[in-house]
Amino acid sequence: MTKALLLIDIQNGFCPGGNLPVAEGDAVVPVANRLMAHGAYDLVVASQDWHPANHGSFASQHPGKKPFDMGELSGQPQVMWPDHCVQGTQDAEFHPDLDTDRIDYIQRKGENPAVDSYSAFRDNDKAALTGLSDWLKAKDVTDVDIMGLATDYCVKFSALDAVEMLPGVKIRLITDGCRGIDAKGVEDAIEAMREAGVEIIDSSRIGF
Repeated sequence: MTKALLLIDIQNGFCPGGNLPVAEGDAVVPVANRLMAHGAYDLVVASQDWHPANHGSFASQHPGKKPFDMGELSGQPQVMWPDHCVQGTQDAEFHPDLDTDRIDYIQRKGENPAVDSYSAFRDNDKAALTGLSDWLKAKDVTDVDIMGLATDYCVKFSALDAVEMLPGVKIRLITDGCRGIDAKGVEDAIEAMREAGVEIIDSSRIGF
């Protein structure tokens, strides 16, 4: 068995003080550090939003739009986000308290300005893959535990894609290692993941 921990977007931009903060986003950091230090995982992978400054999901790129308006990107409905996690900025860096020395592989995403990428596995239009599924398959991963930010967006889409793109691999969501943007959105996201076959657990279940 090869077990992997997948940390989703634990970056300054999604933590308090960032450009697109999730309430209590930094509370996931100690959970991640504890899990990494425990030694329950053979591999630790972290996704990183890595947007060009002109990314099409940014409200600033659409005259008349403001953050959190709905718009369109490449023919699909798109939330217009504040500029966030721009390549090379402090906002895009991992949270400073995250123990990045224990991360084996970093998967950057959201680099194509024409399409958003919530999932760590592929763009939202499902046309372009990030390569993460192939990397995990090459490592003969049998189990993937997922946590991070935000439950109702990047965590949800990453978990759903993991189920679809890693057939036969056990996928679990660590709920206390996640924080979301909207309470109802989080509830709906967890239900969608559960229905897709994701096991919903708490970090206390992981060999402590």
